[in-house]
Amino acid sequence: MSSSSSVPGAAQAAGLSVPREQAVVRFAGDSGDGMQITGARFAMETALAGSDLATFPDFPAEIRAPIGTTFGVSAFQIHFGSVEVATAGDDLDVLVAMNPAALITNISDLRRGGIVIVDKGAFTERNLTKAGYTANPLEDGSLSDFTILPLDIGRLTEAAVAGMGLTSKQTGRSRNMWALGLVLWLYDRDRQVTIDWITKKFGKDPAIVEANVAVLNAGHAFGETAEFPNFLRPVPIGPAPVEPGVYRTVSGTEALAWGLVAGLRAAGLDRMVFAGYPITPASPILHALTGLRAHGVVTFQAEDEIAAIGAAIGASFGGALGVTSSSGPGIALKTEALGLAIATELPLIVIDSQRAGPSTGLPTKTEQSDLFQAVLGRNGDAPMPVIAAATPSDAFEVAIEAVRLATKYMTPVFLLTDGYLTNAAEPWRIPDVTTLPSFPVAFRTDPEGFQPFVRDPATLARPWARPGTPGLEHRIGGIERDAGSGNISYDPDNHARMTETRAAKVAGIAADIPEQAVAQGEEEGELAVVGWGSTFGPIHMAVQRARLAGRKVSHIHLRYISPLPRNLGDLLRRFDRVLVPEMNNGQLVMLLRAAYLVPAERFSQVNGKPFKVSTILGAILERTREHPTGGAA
Repeated sequence: MSSSSSVPGAAQAAGLSVPREQAVVRFAGDSGDGMQITGARFAMETALAGSDLATFPDFPAEIRAPIGTTFGVSAFQIHFGSVEVATAGDDLDVLVAMNPAALITNISDLRRGGIVIVDKGAFTERNLTKAGYTANPLEDGSLSDFTILPLDIGRLTEAAVAGMGLTSKQTGRSRNMWALGLVLWLYDRDRQVTIDWITKKFGKDPAIVEANVAVLNAGHAFGETAEFPNFLRPVPIGPAPVEPGVYRTVSGTEALAWGLVAGLRAAGLDRMVFAGYPITPASPILHALTGLRAHGVVTFQAEDEIAAIGAAIGASFGGALGVTSSSGPGIALKTEALGLAIATELPLIVIDSQRAGPSTGLPTKTEQSDLFQAVLGRNGDAPMPVIAAATPSDAFEVAIEAVRLATKYMTPVFLLTDGYLTNAAEPWRIPDVTTLPSFPVAFRTDPEGFQPFVRDPATLARPWARPGTPGLEHRIGGIERDAGSGNISYDPDNHARMTETRAAKVAGIAADIPEQAVAQGEEEGELAVVGWGSTFGPIHMAVQRARLAGRKVSHIHLRYISPLPRNLGDLLRRFDRVLVPEMNNGQLVMLLRAAYLVPAERFSQVNGKPFKVSTILGAILERTREHPTGGAA
């Protein structure tokens, strides 16, 4: 979503503050310019003001690209408002560009009439050439569709810290705080929490604290005292209506980590062993869990992906909750061991933070292209449950559910997230821990009649027996086992029986998950827009707008992808058309066509960016007709 106003109104022209419902701001600069910190601090002040919000950190793929180059640009986008905010925003209202490379790579996302704040001191001939400009855009009229504020932020920063004894390098690092101060002024946001954060973060160096606070205040004061055009005044955006409760901003990574711990408690287990190997964008999960040792979490950075999943499987064999994570290339390396986890029927959580591929692809950009890999990507007939988070905060509940399925059905479980959800943040109402689910694990302790593959008749799960339990000594492995004793078996009929039983166990989970509900709209109509994962936000807002425009469209969003909900086929057949927006080349749409023989339509995007609301809305309007009675959103 973007803000609706692109031309200053009469009240603005008169110099009055005009309340707005929402705005989209992006901070962009070199990867050393502190744009992620700047955006995160603005998001915190915005959250404390009571606005609903969604963020989108956008990192460069290079570890340290040459300064001033387009492939080294780092950006942080925030969409906030006094109304529901479900996406990081379509078109920008304000772009802060700290150098020419940041301007040229982001200006296409700024709405007509939007504000560009640029550090004109960085627009040197050398930097312009690095960015690919043949002329200075601040002087050649190419930015005439926008409101340009060319400010020498570097010089203004130097003036703010004059006499404080900072080096030139230290002063340059403070430019982001000046830009932050100005944007806080522009949206009438407080800055005290940011001052407190600066004081705590740099407390060991009082000179740095003093300098950063001075620069932040200088940027804010500049907005108050500069002779801007009358329409450039603080823009009040009020708080969003929310249910009473205690809220905090949460990233997809944080919600996932806390959900795993909540699942550990719900299962009655005392130990989680997370084994991983660094890979973008999955590494933050390891970082988040490392801080949760007090809650029974053991973290292990292995020497490679194969060792990581092997350690997690070993932990599950020992009676702990084994968890591992990676992105597509690392998941490929884990595939053989995934087959081992399926064959031995041990509970294991496998988190896939998807990124744009194949191979290294676009390692810091988002995509949904590992769906086939999760559902089908193993040798032999090796089914396993696959579930997906829809929003950053939804990852909390999805992680708990992954633990429930893994421990109840003695199976590895794929939990799909992606680069956007991993890094994005939104407000989250902290749940009452007394209301969280409970599904305590019952380890086998009785040796009477014990066989490692004698199954629970309801779930088809085999018993979970801790090694060292008297009388429950047993062996398991990757070679096919006898259906009861677990001894190695090459009997063809036994192999067929084991293959069919493993498949039936996963398929039976469909009876233990909710029937598919419609997220928005009626259970029949002209069009169902079906999504999964992080497409939730843009689909939700696009369907909402289409319904307000009188279109008979509904939104169906899948959490459970393997097995699919038991009523999904009947639900889809109630609609004239089915549209499936995905950030891949049409993977879910193929699964739906194969499972239900419905003529689902592919609507793909593989540019490494989340869908815009306007993109999906356009597709909906093309496929539906307007009804005079209007929508029901």
